[in-house]
Amino acid sequence: MTAPDISAVRLGGSPSLPLLVLGPSLGTSARALWSRCAAQLGDRFEVLAWDLPGHGSNTEVSEPFSIADLAAGVRTLVDDVLTDRGEPGGSFSYAGDSVGGAVGLQLLLDLPGRVERAVLVCTGAVIGTPESWHERASLVRASGTATMVERATRTWFAPGFPHLEPSVATELLQSLRDADDEGYAQVCEALAGFDVRHRVADIRTPVVAVAGSVDPATPVAGLQEIASGVRRGRLVVLDDVAHLAPAEVPDRIARIIRDDPEPASSVATQTRSPGMTVRREVLGDEYVDSAIAGATDLTRDFQDFVTEHAWGAVWTRPGLDRRSRSIVALTASVAGGHERELAVHVRGALTNGLTRDELSEVLLQTAVYCGVPAAQSAFRVAQQVLDDIDQE
Repeated sequence: MTAPDISAVRLGGSPSLPLLVLGPSLGTSARALWSRCAAQLGDRFEVLAWDLPGHGSNTEVSEPFSIADLAAGVRTLVDDVLTDRGEPGGSFSYAGDSVGGAVGLQLLLDLPGRVERAVLVCTGAVIGTPESWHERASLVRASGTATMVERATRTWFAPGFPHLEPSVATELLQSLRDADDEGYAQVCEALAGFDVRHRVADIRTPVVAVAGSVDPATPVAGLQEIASGVRRGRLVVLDDVAHLAPAEVPDRIARIIRDDPEPASSVATQTRSPGMTVRREVLGDEYVDSAIAGATDLTRDFQDFVTEHAWGAVWTRPGLDRRSRSIVALTASVAGGHERELAVHVRGALTNGLTRDELSEVLLQTAVYCGVPAAQSAFRVAQQVLDDIDQE
């Protein structure tokens, strides 16, 4: 197998801006899938999309290829663009949907250090089964891509979307009808051989895995596997979104790519990494939402650090239950004189099963090892928290 020719689709932005590369979904043209989202990115990036063989602007269909071959073709395209920009061997950001996301994973594995950040949308380290992909390839070779339109309507869009955005849905479905049968089939066969689950842990680049809550093709669990498996990953779940999130919710995807903070009212539905899950379960959505919404350019990385390491790497370990970890956190907060953190962990300890009497016993024992003044302050903080709870 050899790397196929990949055609570029320029979607805006100046060459003086950082390069962002966008990858398509099977059966779509990059322009139909990404144009509305790209319109919100041109002030931050030079936006370069690419089309699959036999799709959109790419009429070239030749020998069979693998996902690794596709990634090699994308690399060649990107290298040419970066050379033209005077940045040979330079870095870039990447976002891709479905097979475009699979290519993104391959690029992260093949080009460590060159992809600055990746947003992988409605995809997986493995997608479907080899048998289902080979069956689909045979069907399309026999009957054409038009036979996939009904299925695509069900899987690509959340219920009601084609009626809410008929022009968007129509353009995408037309790109499916227009796709070359052999090109489509070859992408199916490439997906049949794609499985990098055993290599995801090697990825060090920051990754945002984005799932649609009603996506039947690449369910949330597969995106969670990516977010949990890479070294620096987080999961975003988009409510009432199916498989083509860049077309369904272009503003949300653009915000994620730009790494802009979500509105505080929607943060609770956005981040579902293991650390964030535990952090929310112990401290509560209101506190965590406030912390995230209040993050600045100076503090945002620290918030990510706390979520990823304190909550994701330590609080999720099986060696102690959460109740025991709360006792440790309370004691450490008293010892360090961290009254604000103590107040937060008093609430967390009650959530994790400590009774008020047990809370009193923990604070009493801190008087022995941390000093009476520290314990006295701790009792004052704890009483205020309990009073607030009683008034809620």
